Amino acid sequence: MALTCGIIGLPLVGKTTLFNLLTQSEAEISTYAGRTKTNVRTAPIPDERLDFLASLYNPRKITPATLEVIDVPGLTQGSGAAFLAAVREVDALVHVVRVFNNDSVIHVEGDIDPIRDLEIVNSELLLADLQLIETRLERIAQSKKIKGDMKLEQAALNRCKEVLEAEKPLLEADLTEEEWQVLRHYGFLTIKPMIIVINIDENQLREGGSFEAQEEVKAYAEAKNIPVLTICSELEAEIVSLEPEDREQFLEEMGIDEPGIDRLARAIYNRLGLISFLTAGEDEVRAWTIKKGTTAKAAAGKIHSDIERGFIRAEVINFNDLKNAGDMNKAKDKGLVRLEGKEYIVKDGDIINFRFNV
Repeated sequence: MALTCGIIGLPLVGKTTLFNLLTQSEAEISTYAGRTKTNVRTAPIPDERLDFLASLYNPRKITPATLEVIDVPGLTQGSGAAFLAAVREVDALVHVVRVFNNDSVIHVEGDIDPIRDLEIVNSELLLADLQLIETRLERIAQSKKIKGDMKLEQAALNRCKEVLEAEKPLLEADLTEEEWQVLRHYGFLTIKPMIIVINIDENQLREGGSFEAQEEVKAYAEAKNIPVLTICSELEAEIVSLEPEDREQFLEEMGIDEPGIDRLARAIYNRLGLISFLTAGEDEVRAWTIKKGTTAKAAAGKIHSDIERGFIRAEVINFNDLKNAGDMNKAKDKGLVRLEGKEYIVKDGDIINFRFNV
């Protein structure tokens, strides 16, 4: 099952623009449309390693790793149930917060205040988890016998309740692995990894990405251990519309190393605990998505169940070693290609050729 990322926030903050940019959508959706329906598409994960491998193998096909992205309708008064239902379906959250100035687009709260906007959405998530916990604790209290797993569950829920009442996410509950196991079926919202995206305008970008309340946002995010990215979605849309040769020149003129949307895609991927291993040949150069800590045998199953079932050995070289060597033959001459068994933990950027027999 593919992992998914939900883009959340208040209406008219630039969520749908970022969604279209991430998923490279050609659909004509207004930047400030204020979506009312959930939209789902696949986003490619930018990976320069694929370009290098393609230069070596000249493959018929290049396939990047992908991530399913959901454009969650903006949180408005009365829309809490629909908003929370959509959020429950995703594995990670990108919270888009508006700090850009645009007199033609009135902020739903009347003015620009990123901390207030962060707290509005955060409170909705906290309250949803708290209500779920209180309901379950009431049912446990009504039980005639409380012992075993139920007693452990009750203790864990009470600790979670204390954390939420202190306005902290359940990621900070500091539960044991055993306690998380008894709570695993709850689908809590505040344990989902999150990234905050601050949507700035071009003037703010030219000023180094600075905006009012910047220090407050930084302190807020650091206190909750949430990464923050600053992106000008208006400019990102311009970048995408340019031809590749014009794009490089434009980025250089603006003093931008790479499009912010590329940074965001990789940040989501990392936040979900994902890495890519690579396969390369004349037919296809491809990045395969796995969780950190995946064994070679399990990684083989991502390609085909037959390869996992008949796994013999994995022929492995890390991308950086191959790039430094220049090509695969030189890498083999230098002894950089090695054989690994089924328990080998695959590393990000490993280029793997699986040996199998079925």
